[in-house]
Amino acid sequence: MSRSLLFIPDISGFTKFVQTTEIAHSQHVISELLEVLIDANTQRLRLAEIEGDALFFYKEDAIPSQEKLLAQIETMFTAFYSHLKLLETNRICPCNACATAPDLELKIVAHSSELNFIEVRGQRKPFGPQVIEAHRLLKNSVQSDNYALISKALAEDVGLTLDYSSKIFGFESGQDNYDNSVVEYLYAIIDQDQLNLRSFEEGTRMRFEQEADLVKEADFTVSAAVLMEYITNYTYRHHWVQGVDKFEFNENEVTRIGTEHICVINGKHLNFVTVTKEAEPGELVYGEMSTSLPIVDTVYQFYTITPRSSTSCRLKTEVYWEARSVFKKLAIALFGKRVFKKNLDSAINGLATFVNKEEANN
Repeated sequence: MSRSLLFIPDISGFTKFVQTTEIAHSQHVISELLEVLIDANTQRLRLAEIEGDALFFYKEDAIPSQEKLLAQIETMFTAFYSHLKLLETNRICPCNACATAPDLELKIVAHSSELNFIEVRGQRKPFGPQVIEAHRLLKNSVQSDNYALISKALAEDVGLTLDYSSKIFGFESGQDNYDNSVVEYLYAIIDQDQLNLRSFEEGTRMRFEQEADLVKEADFTVSAAVLMEYITNYTYRHHWVQGVDKFEFNENEVTRIGTEHICVINGKHLNFVTVTKEAEPGELVYGEMSTSLPIVDTVYQFYTITPRSSTSCRLKTEVYWEARSVFKKLAIALFGKRVFKKNLDSAINGLATFVNKEEANN
């Protein structure tokens, strides 16, 4: 029987992250990161299991070369920290989950052995003592939560020694005792500053010289952070925005600058992108922009939330639009502005009713 690869990327700090942050957003962040790691699989590894904050991959009867193995590890670290940088840069949510996501780290354990399998409800999965040993290697003596660990067995299979050195990897030796059996390994602490993080498009941050075309203000008896969640969480939209058939969005993604959602109205799809603009210290700002409305070329709507106390805040909603053609300018003057105002009044009144109802039920 040929030897196989066992490969486990594990997000470090997950338990503390979930215990000390908002559960829903922490789940979204972890879900996004796990998807990023799955997409970074360049060696056609098979995913045996998603284990909470970890992924259990294997490659049956084949072990990548030393070069490919280390490249796979580097690719996953690069993808992971690139996404954390995106989350940090484009964050608009003030909650602890989103604020502390950049503190998460990654460790990868890689092992090799002959594999046995078990079939459960038609799914074939690796099984046996070597699978247990690979998972036990996650509990080790390495004084870091940001490392790549390669078992001695795998190191010998790919010819990896302590002499190997690169910009990313500088290996040290380690060992731990599991059930009175010593397991040796090589490990390298990963310095994320040495990774060639992927570039990404920073979300739009607007600055307006002119006054808003429409403004509406209202007071709410909830904290600024709670109101921000009601506004930015699209699962709530249908409760307070009327006249929309449905909202389409990625339910496993925390809203941030650059995220998109679609309003379907009478079968027509209106695309919106999350943007922001300058704000005063302490203010929370969420904005969305669309070029899908036929009456204008571009429309921006911003929700600026100013805390009044721990249980109250003031919401200022501003609408800006751009119309270049004479026809569109005339249409706005004749009826468009009234339509925008009516929709804005309806939405904010609906938001107030929804928030009051939700808070009364909590």
